[in-house]
Amino acid sequence: MSTVTASRTQSPATPDQSHPRPRLDWRLRFGALSLIWGFSFLLIKVGTSGFAPFQVTLGRLVFGTAVLVAAMAVKRERLPRGGRLWAHMAVAAFFLNALPFSLFAYSELTIPSTLAGICNATSPLWGMALSVVALSEDRPTRVRVAGLGLGFLGVLTVLGAWQGFHGLDATGTAMALLASLSYPVGWIYVRRTLAGTGDSHLSMTGGQLLMATVQLAVVTPLFTGMPKHFAPVPLLAVAALGALGTGLAVLLQYGLVAEVGPTTAQMVTYFIPVIATAAGVAILGESLRWNTPVGAAIVLAGAALTQVRGKKRA
Repeated sequence: MSTVTASRTQSPATPDQSHPRPRLDWRLRFGALSLIWGFSFLLIKVGTSGFAPFQVTLGRLVFGTAVLVAAMAVKRERLPRGGRLWAHMAVAAFFLNALPFSLFAYSELTIPSTLAGICNATSPLWGMALSVVALSEDRPTRVRVAGLGLGFLGVLTVLGAWQGFHGLDATGTAMALLASLSYPVGWIYVRRTLAGTGDSHLSMTGGQLLMATVQLAVVTPLFTGMPKHFAPVPLLAVAALGALGTGLAVLLQYGLVAEVGPTTAQMVTYFIPVIATAAGVAILGESLRWNTPVGAAIVLAGAALTQVRGKKRA
């Protein structure tokens, strides 16, 4: 569910001694981020019960962008400048926000939120496979290749491949997997085109979310009509999905990356499917077969192995 640009090549600025360190321990913020992103799949499911998928995505982006713009105003940061930079951000916005958010919303019309959350956990697997091709400095090791194979074995377990994928909607599942693939495509694009721009993470992601909002604002009227009524529960779900699951989550992730580093911060990925599954079963009453949690555990183990880096030679 990440909306954050892949990396920033600048060295971290020296902390301003006039600003106190965050009062909330990073472990509590880590847990909050896990809960927010884990519950996002439940919120998508509730949102699509009252609105079309594109409308859910547009609302999510509007509320999320509003939170980022407010944060930028508080910190007195401006949006990036330059036509070429904005063109690159438009591509990043498509692959990191507009496309995956829309695909997840459409997928949950026909698949449980639990399955969507587990499909999201395959993103590190896709990322490792793509980085081997696209990033010359990111060479695979035996452990990472084993993790890739193990992860996709877990996907087959979740889908019940030995039963011929019985009972699963192929289109919805494919959409959720494509959404997960879209994230590493966007991250690699950002790493190649937007690293070292000199702009802060906050301003770059604020611009990225703004571009994604514009993209959905253009597309949504072409495929959906104006809602005839605004049911309160789906509307609140969309608002929470945007303000919390997109806006606040990005700010929490920034703080975690700055305080404990990206390696620890990205471990939140492994908690998302667990929380998404628990929320879907406990709150939405979605069914759970034995192969779903078992397959999810295998996926997470494989994803963890793909993040293992070999020792650098002197």
